Amino acid sequence: MNVTHAPEPAPAPAPRAAEPARPEAAGHRHAAAGQPLSAAHVDVAVSHLAMLAEPTRLRLLWALREGELGVTALAQAARCTPTTASQHLSKLRMSGLVDQRADGRARLYRLRGAHLRRLLDEVVGHAEHALNGIPHHG
Repeated sequence: MNVTHAPEPAPAPAPRAAEPARPEAAGHRHAAAGQPLSAAHVDVAVSHLAMLAEPTRLRLLWALREGELGVTALAQAARCTPTTASQHLSKLRMSGLVDQRADGRARLYRLRGAHLRRLLDEVVGHAEHALNGIPHHG
């Protein structure tokens, strides 16, 4: 049996010494710890947190942690009507927090990225500690 392997991609060229590496060229980077946040970082973070600061949207996002779901299942999880769920999902999609895909006539939604999943876990975990008098992790 012959097994063929795809050739390995050539490594990306290193940035020239005269120009600093751009974050988009060097890969994914977070704001550096200990450094002030840029106005753009603050604006986007505040916008995303505002999307989470609404009970129905938080319930929708929490349900999506388990994977891709349709509007009916999401409406049940969020304790709202499918129309209300659709309106909130549209806002979440426009803000970049969820993705949508068509499956026949149905629309399925999923979280966009692991960062959001971790943020949801952390914020709900923090709430659980506050509600139950559990000391916060150091």
